[in-house]
Amino acid sequence: MKIGIDLGGSHIAIGVVTEDGKIVEKLEKRLTEIEKRDLKKSIENYIIDVSKNFMKKYEVKSIGIAMPGTAINGYVLNSGNLKLEDYNLAENLQKEINIPITIRNDAKCAAIAEKNYGCLKGYERSIFLTLGTGIGGAAFLDNNLLKAGNRPAFEFGHMVIQKDGIQCSCGRKGCFERYASMKAFKNNLRNALGVDENTRGQELLEMIRNNKPGNENYDIIEGVVSDLIDNLGLGIVNLINIFEPQIIGIGGSFVYFEDVFLNRLKQRVYKETEGRFSSKDFTISTAVMGNYAGIIGATLL
Repeated sequence: MKIGIDLGGSHIAIGVVTEDGKIVEKLEKRLTEIEKRDLKKSIENYIIDVSKNFMKKYEVKSIGIAMPGTAINGYVLNSGNLKLEDYNLAENLQKEINIPITIRNDAKCAAIAEKNYGCLKGYERSIFLTLGTGIGGAAFLDNNLLKAGNRPAFEFGHMVIQKDGIQCSCGRKGCFERYASMKAFKNNLRNALGVDENTRGQELLEMIRNNKPGNENYDIIEGVVSDLIDNLGLGIVNLINIFEPQIIGIGGSFVYFEDVFLNRLKQRVYKETEGRFSSKDFTISTAVMGNYAGIIGATLL
């Protein structure tokens, strides 16, 4: 058994994973605003407490952590969405947990899981996007995960799609993730509707599902959804033109909105790629393992 941890901008998910990629038990926690004020302490305390409890119940060989940003040998160089840098997370955890701990970019972890067990399996050329607080990415060519230098690279979320656009945490303006991440979408919809910032994603999803012509907020909701589809489609078409993938897999919290987004996204992308590609050349799919691909992929490091 191994413990896989998915550390996001607003949550921590921890699971016990078998050798064949099955989660046998998991716990998930949303980080409160108070906990975010001392984020390192909150992260470490939760991981240590949950891991120790799991280790009492299972024979755990190692821990893998998937998180946004760049980590080398357990040392977090930077994580823009978590606002962390120069952080020796693995060393701090190993003061309390005496088993090997590895850390890798969350999008790469999720992509590896989907390549081994999920929607990317069987395809030689593939792209994977994780849509959550930001947008992470990975690419496979000839069944191999493309790598660069010491950085995680293939950070598709920081591809600029709007010149002089919205300021991004990376320091640039107009990045893909500022327009097409699920955080951006949810914030845009809350602001457009004038609802409380604590309105959960499930509530927003039900608003979209129930949105019909003639409803009071129909035009508002439809406008925000259309903007997301346009911006997400724009970024995906760019990636198709560069990598010519057979499949584009999408994970993160996007998977919960599959029934209201996916077909519209496909139509948008197929329309934009007419002339260069046909709908038979590639497909777009959501992650088979849903929002838990990061947990599983973290154990495959």
